[in-house]
Amino acid sequence: MYFHECTSKLKHHEKKESTIVSRACDQVNGFRTAYEKITRQVAISNQSKSTLTCYSTRIATVCLHFGCMPELLDAEQLQDYLGKLAGSQTSPSRSGFKHLVHGLRFYFKLIGQSNRILELPSIRANKKLPTVLSRQECKLLFKTPRLIKHRLALCFIYSAGLRVSEFSNMKIGDVDFDRMMVHVRGGKGQKDRYVPLSKRIVPGLKNHLSSERPVKYLFEGMYAGAQYSTRAMQWVMREAITKTGIRKENVSVHTLRHSFATHLL
Repeated sequence: MYFHECTSKLKHHEKKESTIVSRACDQVNGFRTAYEKITRQVAISNQSKSTLTCYSTRIATVCLHFGCMPELLDAEQLQDYLGKLAGSQTSPSRSGFKHLVHGLRFYFKLIGQSNRILELPSIRANKKLPTVLSRQECKLLFKTPRLIKHRLALCFIYSAGLRVSEFSNMKIGDVDFDRMMVHVRGGKGQKDRYVPLSKRIVPGLKNHLSSERPVKYLFEGMYAGAQYSTRAMQWVMREAITKTGIRKENVSVHTLRHSFATHLL
């Protein structure tokens, strides 16, 4: 029930973002052409679809607010808008503010107005240390899910230090049991890499392949050949954390990657 509710919210969020861009295309003179340029440049730069969605949505929001393209605004208008956005209690998260600034930088550079980037605020890097689970907490976490498939998924992500998107994209053939290697495709920056396959995870993976009989991806969703979504995996993680009673903040699937790296050190 909770999983379906999360999926419904995700679809609503994606529809809302699409509507913002569509509205800007219809209502703001020049945005449709700009959106086509942004789409083309993101594709040429081999950046992700999420980058396109993020930048275009943020720029569309600014265009709808002022009723014109960003290049028609003066520095004072932009600074005033960004200041109110950063200070408003009802504004998007701080990461939303950061994405808007990065989106405007991308756009000004795209249209040949790189000098206007100086009008935008600098974004300080987040210096907070990531949350890390102890070995004991990891062991408890891996035993918690009711379904063996969920237990194995969490173990596999930790053992290979995977990002949740890398886990979702993992195909059956990417796991080489002979060479004891895992081929991670399309990681951050669209980079591939090889990581060692933990010998402790091998029996579980082989049992999973023989019992679940996935068609294409190592872990599949409700339908054969369909990816196990990143949202579904995040839900599995949240449920497991809740049941274990672990009180640490900001724990997500990515926490397993940080924990993996820390334990190796």
